[in-house]
Formats: sequence, C-alpha cells, structure tokens
Amino acid sequence: MIISSTTDYREAARRRLPPFLFHYIDGGAYAEQTMRRNQDDLQALSLRQRVLKGVGSVDLSTEILGESFALPVVLGPVGLTGMYARRGETQAARAAISRGVTFTMSSVSVCPIEEVQPTLERPMWFQLYVLRDRGFMRNALDRAWAAGIRTLVFTVDMPVPGARYRDAHSGMSGPRGPQRRMLQAMLHPGWAWDVGVMGRPHDLGNVSAYLKKKTTLEDYVGWLGANFDPSIGWRDLEWVREYWKGPMVLKGILDPEDARDAVAFGADGIVVSNHGGRQLDGVSSTVQALPRIADAVGDDLTVLADSGIRSGLDVVRMIAQGARGVLLGRAYIYALAAAGEQGVARLLDLIASEMRVAMTLTGAHAIADISRDSLASVAGA
Repeated sequence: MIISSTTDYREAARRRLPPFLFHYIDGGAYAEQTMRRNQDDLQALSLRQRVLKGVGSVDLSTEILGESFALPVVLGPVGLTGMYARRGETQAARAAISRGVTFTMSSVSVCPIEEVQPTLERPMWFQLYVLRDRGFMRNALDRAWAAGIRTLVFTVDMPVPGARYRDAHSGMSGPRGPQRRMLQAMLHPGWAWDVGVMGRPHDLGNVSAYLKKKTTLEDYVGWLGANFDPSIGWRDLEWVREYWKGPMVLKGILDPEDARDAVAFGADGIVVSNHGGRQLDGVSSTVQALPRIADAVGDDLTVLADSGIRSGLDVVRMIAQGARGVLLGRAYIYALAAAGEQGVARLLDLIASEMRVAMTLTGAHAIADISRDSLASVAGA
C-alpha cells in the first residue's frame, strides 16, 4: 500500500502482522475508553493559525535532559519490539539515531542491551519496572551503565498489569494461545519468515541474560505477573535513585500531586502518561492532564508526555500544553512492523515535515516559541 501519512502505517501493520501481535500493540485496557480519549482529545485541540509572521526556516532542534535532539521526539519503551520486525529493537534504535533522536529499550525487549547499544553512535535510554526480583533490577542497571547508557526511564504506573481483553480474544494470552499463534503465523508468511524464522531467538533478552537461561515468549505474561509488585511506594524507589548516577525519568505520572512527589524524590524528569490507555481505563487523557502537571512542576524538572500521539501536529499540541518533548509508542511500532528501520525513519521524517507546517502556520520559528498561545482552545483549562 502507499504510505503518505503517519497514520497509514497502522493499516500496513495490520495487514502484515499475525492478529495476536497487531492487537497486542493496538489494544488498550477494558473497554478502551481512555485509549480512544488520548487520540480524540489531542485531535480536538485546535491550533491557532497565524499568517504573515515572517517565520522563515523552522528549527525543530531542542535539548532534553542535557542531550541534543533534532526534533523533540523519543522512541518510547515497548515490550517485545523484536517481534514486530527482525531484531526490531536494533532496527528501531538505528532509525532513531539516524534522525537525531534516541530510542528507549524496554526491560522486556527481545534483543538484550548488549546486542543493541554497540550498534549505535549515541547512548539509547533504558526502561525498567519496579519488580519483586530486585536482583534482576540491579543486574539490568549494571549492564545498562556498563554499555554506556546514562538515562533511565522508570515506569511507575504498572504495579499490576491492566486487563487487556483483546489479548485473550486474539490468542496473545488465554487457552490454546500457542496453537492459535502458530496458525496465525502460518497465515502471514511474510512475517513468519522475516521474524518468526530469521528473527530468532524469541526470548526476553534482558531477562534471559540475568537468569542465564532462555525465557520464552510463553513465559512472558506469567513472568511479568509474578514479578510486578502492587505494594511499591516511594521508599521502594529510593535505592534506585541512589544506585543510578545518571538522569532518572519517572514514566506514568497523571496527577499534579504525584508530580510534586517526583520532584521531592529527586527525579530529573517525568513522563505524563496513562500507559497509552493500557492500564486503568476511564482515567484522564494525557493531554487533559498535562497542563496542570506542567504548571505544577515544569520549572523543577523536565516534563515529557506520551499516549495518543500519531502525527507532527500532535507533537506540537503536546508541547503547547507544556511538554518539553514526547515519547512515541504505537506510532513507531506500526511503522516498524510495516517497513522495518526504513519505516521508522520515514515516520520520523513525516512527523518533522508536519511539525514544520504547523509551526510555520502558528508563527513559531523554534520549539521554544510553541506555547499555549499557539492554541485556539486549551484542553484541561
């Protein structure tokens, strides 16, 4: 199919992927109300068009946590990225670096840290959960630091996994899951050869490196369920703050009080996020929550945002609401599944192009010129 916009990649991914993988990345929790709200509320936010402002050339570059970025975008952490394209973490990371941004490796990636980071010209970021197995956490932190990674993204909104009904329907989980996945793979021969055969090993690379044995995808849901810790509190993160000497970003903040607690904790940044609507359904969209949080702590740490971002216009909207930059999740996975490294690079080019148009027609020469004055209406006001 012809790819002419960022949203075309979703349909291309749907055609290529076995249903269990497509619905795993495409779905949300429960009735998926929050997942839909993330996109709807962003797209309902009107930009304020201005003309004859003499903008000239548009500068998309910015600085985030001491790093220079060609545009205010980070590829966020997505579990099992390596199942969407052959050694997918490596492909996505290379695409990000080629476009002057960075990639965040999930702790439940297919490729391990040691496979991906040496192929890159700049350090990627690394994401970690609070888990019962603190030995795994220390091992992952040590390996990340030894590889040259300095920015840690700590996901705090997943003490328990959300109920994702689509996964049971699609075969990602539930009875007869392996048999259903095998049949689906056979019906998608392009993916089956490129990823199913040539993309092996299919395990949780970082977990396997710690356990010193292969952790298969059949173990994925069970391992996560056994290791998430619903009893965690701020004190449980204090040792990580002391242990990790680089910038630390807390991902999953949706309330100004939690954001203030993050400042008191010593976080260098936060990601305003509802996990893409994959955790607690019925909560606020990210773009609705963002302004209050940015007003509360934007002068004290770096505020980033994710969830629902599908285009360069959405990036501009999030920045206008108070974010320093954004993390992409589904958007780049669709592109990765559809066309690998080139797809992700092309997606970033499309986002940059859309941002230039939006900034020119809202009178913004640089990222710092984007503000709430760039909006005709303000979500969360």
